[in-house]
Amino acid sequence: MPRTDLESSVSAALSTVIDPEIRKPITELGMVGDIAVSDDGVASVSIKLTIVGCPAATAIERDVTAAVAGVPGVTRADITVGVMTPDERRALTDSLRGSRAARQMPFGPGTLTKVYAVTSGKGGVGKSTLTANLAAELASRGLSVGVVDADVHGFSIPGLLGLTDATARPGTITSPTQVGDMILPPIGYGVKVISIGMFLDPSPKGSGQAQAVAWRGPMLHRTINQFLTDVYFGDLDVLLLDLPPGTGDVAISLGQLLPNAEVLVVTTPQPAAADVAERSGIVARQTGQKVIGVIENMAGLAQPDGTVLSLFGEGGGAEVARRLSAAPDVNPVPLLASVPLSVPLRAGGDAGAPVVLAHPDDPSSVAIRAVADALVSRGRGLVGRHLGLAPV
Repeated sequence: MPRTDLESSVSAALSTVIDPEIRKPITELGMVGDIAVSDDGVASVSIKLTIVGCPAATAIERDVTAAVAGVPGVTRADITVGVMTPDERRALTDSLRGSRAARQMPFGPGTLTKVYAVTSGKGGVGKSTLTANLAAELASRGLSVGVVDADVHGFSIPGLLGLTDATARPGTITSPTQVGDMILPPIGYGVKVISIGMFLDPSPKGSGQAQAVAWRGPMLHRTINQFLTDVYFGDLDVLLLDLPPGTGDVAISLGQLLPNAEVLVVTTPQPAAADVAERSGIVARQTGQKVIGVIENMAGLAQPDGTVLSLFGEGGGAEVARRLSAAPDVNPVPLLASVPLSVPLRAGGDAGAPVVLAHPDDPSSVAIRAVADALVSRGRGLVGRHLGLAPV
C-alpha cells in the first residue's frame, strides 16, 4: 500500500479512539498531530493531550497505540505524546461550546435535555442512593446521563458512583480535569458527575479530619450556577440533580436557574416523613417546576417466610402522591415505585457499586428500574421547542 494511503488508513483508525473524558473522537478534538509512515511500515503519530498531567493520558496512549498497530501494513506504532498549546486549548473549548457563549447555562428552558430534580423533605430517606442508581440504570440503557450533586453540605454522589481514589488517602474523591475555563466531569458507570466534594482536600495539612462545607445562600447559589455553566457535560439525554433535604437556599436557587426541571419527591412510608416530603413538592411548584412523581423508599423488609416487615410504616408514598395530586390546577402525581429495604442496596452504596448493576434481580433494583422506565417513556421531545430555523 502506498505511504499516503497508509497514512490515510492510520488517520481513519485514530478516529475510532474516543477521549474518555470528553467522549468524542480525538480526531475531532484536535488531539492528533503529525502522522507519517516509513517505507518499512513504521507509523509515527504525535498526540496532543489537553493539559499536562491529563488523567486520561495512559488510556489515550494505549488506545492510540492499539488503533495504529491494528492498521494492515503497519509494522510498528511509534507514539509521541505532547500537550496542546494555550491557543489549541482555546480552540478546543470554543469548539465544544459551539454557538454557546462561555458561562451560558445550557439546561434552562428550551433545552432538549430532560432535567430531573430529586428532592426530599427530610434527610436520611435515601434520596442520593436512589439518584445514583437511577443515573447508573439510565446510562446502562445507552443514554447520556449527568448528575449534579447539589447537596453541597452533605455530598455523597461521588462515593455512591465509585468516584474515589483507592490509591490515595481515605476519602479522596476523583477530581475533574480543567481545560482552560472548562471543567470536564469525572465519569462513573457511564455517568458524568460533578460535586463540591471533588474540590475539597479530604484531610488538609495532615489534620486527619475531612473538610466540611459551611456556606450560606449566596455562596451556594454561585456554586450551583458554576456547576451548570462551567462544567462540560456535552449533549445529555438526562440531567439528574441530587438536591439537599428541605426547602432552603439550594432548592430556591435551582428553581430560579432551572424552572423547567421536573421534580421527583422521595419519601419513606411513615406519616411524619410524608408530611415533610409534601412541602418539598409544594416549594418546587412555587418556583415553577412540575412534580412528576413520588418514590417511596425503605418500603419494607422481606422475611424468609414471604411476609414483609414494615419497619417504617406503610402508605407514606401513596399519601404524598395523593396530597400533591389534590392541589387545584395541577397534574396528577403518581407513586412511581416503592423501593424495599435491601442489604445489597445499602452495601452497594458503601462500596460505590450501584445495586441496579451489581444485583439486577434484587427487589430494590426491580423497583428502581420501574422509575427508570417511567423517565425513559417521557423521552426528549421537540414539541414546543424553538429550533432556531427559518424558512428560506
